[in-house]
Amino acid sequence: MPINIPDGLPAKRILSQERIFAIEEEVATRQQIRPLHVLILNLMPTKIETETQILRLISKSPLQVSCDFMRVSSHESTHVSADHLVKFYETFDTLEGNNYDALIVTGAPVEKLPFEQVDYWDELCRILDWSQEHVFSTMFLCWGALAGLYHLYGIPKKQLGQKLFGVFPQRLCDEYSFLTNGFDEVHNMPHSRHAAIDTLELANHPELHVLSEGFKTGPALIATRDFHEIYVTGHFEYGRDTLAGEYWRDFKKGLPIRVPENYFPDDDPERQPIFTWRAHANLLYRNWLNWVYQMTPYDLAAIPRTIAALRADSDGMVDKFEA
Repeated sequence: MPINIPDGLPAKRILSQERIFAIEEEVATRQQIRPLHVLILNLMPTKIETETQILRLISKSPLQVSCDFMRVSSHESTHVSADHLVKFYETFDTLEGNNYDALIVTGAPVEKLPFEQVDYWDELCRILDWSQEHVFSTMFLCWGALAGLYHLYGIPKKQLGQKLFGVFPQRLCDEYSFLTNGFDEVHNMPHSRHAAIDTLELANHPELHVLSEGFKTGPALIATRDFHEIYVTGHFEYGRDTLAGEYWRDFKKGLPIRVPENYFPDDDPERQPIFTWRAHANLLYRNWLNWVYQMTPYDLAAIPRTIAALRADSDGMVDKFEA
């Protein structure tokens, strides 16, 4: 099935060139089917690139998906045109009355700042609190994952001595989880961050289940036992050349930057990177959307009470696990 995107979104041309079937809203409204409604909170400065990366993964599902884009109003984006934001993005105040099957919260290049010093932190907290009742399942990416774990569970982040930068192997911890169904015992994931989860604090929360982890990266995939929240500490959405772009950007600025680990053949940045995480990235998003499709109610208005029912069942599972 195709992915349903806003009319005129620049990502449509790129996806079309990649032979990915995307239909615009006008066509989708004529189809007699209830698509999944996915909200993307895009905190990255490179809005169009991030849109395309995420839509590329969503499109691999056999389900029809309708996407809305949200931006924070308390921060001024300078890397994308105001026209693009006005045309394709809404603020929380506009979308607050909606319910969604799924939400994706992207990363943001603010890892060196304490959470409370991020200029849109208060607004983000409002959005995360709202999502607890109005979004069936939320996926948090990189800094978004650190922020979600801190706000919702009080789990702090730890600053790393040097940037975690490259493609790292992750060991599968639960081969029977619906989210990682079909994963190999080891999968690769790109990481590009200056901070990490405090794993000692994470261990105090049995409701959070580590699905895969790495020796250098720590937990890579984490989920609540009802899959209401999924935390991805790396960047499965990255394309083949995204880390290369980050490397050359900092290199040309004269900033201290190491060659990404396990990325360029023979660590030679002049050579094309090897795309070793694409299959597992596609599989994670396909598994996630498939699970949401099977579990979310047909009536979007019923999402809050469905979440409450699942949460009650999950709390019982956690109590049993702790015992």
